[in-house]
Amino acid sequence: MSTKDYLEKDYYKVLGVSKTASKDEIKQSYRKLARENHPDANTDDPKAEERFKEISEAYNVLSDDKRRKEYDEARSLFGGSYRPGGGTGPGGFDMGDLFGQGTGGASGGERLSDLFGGLFGGRGRGGGGGRSRRGTDVETETTLSFREAAEGVTRSFRLSSDAPCPACRGTGAKAGTAPRMCPKCSGTGHENTNLGGFSLSEPCGECKGRGLVVDDPCGECHGSGRGKSTRTIQTRIPGGVTDGQRIRIKGKGAPGEHGGPAGDLYVVVHVKEHAVFGRSGDNITITVPVTFPEAVLGAEVRVPTLNGFPVTVKVPPGTPNGRTLRVRGKGAKRKDGTTGDLLVTVEVTVPTNVSGDAREALEKFRAATTDHDPREGLEARAKGA
Repeated sequence: MSTKDYLEKDYYKVLGVSKTASKDEIKQSYRKLARENHPDANTDDPKAEERFKEISEAYNVLSDDKRRKEYDEARSLFGGSYRPGGGTGPGGFDMGDLFGQGTGGASGGERLSDLFGGLFGGRGRGGGGGRSRRGTDVETETTLSFREAAEGVTRSFRLSSDAPCPACRGTGAKAGTAPRMCPKCSGTGHENTNLGGFSLSEPCGECKGRGLVVDDPCGECHGSGRGKSTRTIQTRIPGGVTDGQRIRIKGKGAPGEHGGPAGDLYVVVHVKEHAVFGRSGDNITITVPVTFPEAVLGAEVRVPTLNGFPVTVKVPPGTPNGRTLRVRGKGAKRKDGTTGDLLVTVEVTVPTNVSGDAREALEKFRAATTDHDPREGLEARAKGA
């Protein structure tokens, strides 16, 4: 992020508190907002994680007296906001720090994981001597048939992603040796630059943000601790997905480092068109031809469904062309486990060649219905418009 980004964030507004709010008010607001916006509680909302990051970042600043004072001074000086140091990435924010392995956070040594009492699961230091890191997200694509998209399907994916180096098990050090704590950043992975009244946090130039220094690097990964992993996973694509939808599957991305959580898998779905059926939200649509007598006199017609078992639909007498009839529960699956409906649109067909008894019957029908003019008043309405 640029310095402009650091100066434009209003942390008080993010937490919904006033500039004079007490620490208890800030903590209460943070707890409420974090619970509501935590990604684990909003798996279907791709923006929840970003909101959760903003809320946690705001709390990290406003809950610490020193940081809050620097932030207020910076806003007063520049007329904007302040983004503090204290994280491991650009701008000083690291999701890992929220759950205990960082040095920033609530005042008095109170970590965010302590505030929630383990509600969302701690993400502390893993074994192997280094800061735990979340695995990267992985994105792939898949093409589904119309039926698979409506009903859901289990798919296999062959994924290639970053993973801990198998030779050194992610330490980056040659076998028989071990990395040491970075002397420059004392293992935090970041260093702060004082810009007068406020500070910016950047990855440590000595250890490149790892918090560790490798003196005798691994010959496979050259000290990075990372390698390539190719694996095949099976995952369920939920029913009701639409063409172009991007699905988040939690924890199926690249493995984490030093006990950190895995990243997420994002699947972009492409759906093939169907020769007969269509989609309207959670409903399946179909157009069914009926004869003129069936539309006039009424009829019961067999209508195919997506699962292969036809249903009988009653066409009421006097049904006009284009009317849509509804069959409950024969549509696509919804997120809550229920299903949409089958929408049957009636299409009255007109024969192109009529002769013999059929023509004679139609002539009698026309003579018997001369008192009904479907275009009555049309010209008058046209002139009035």
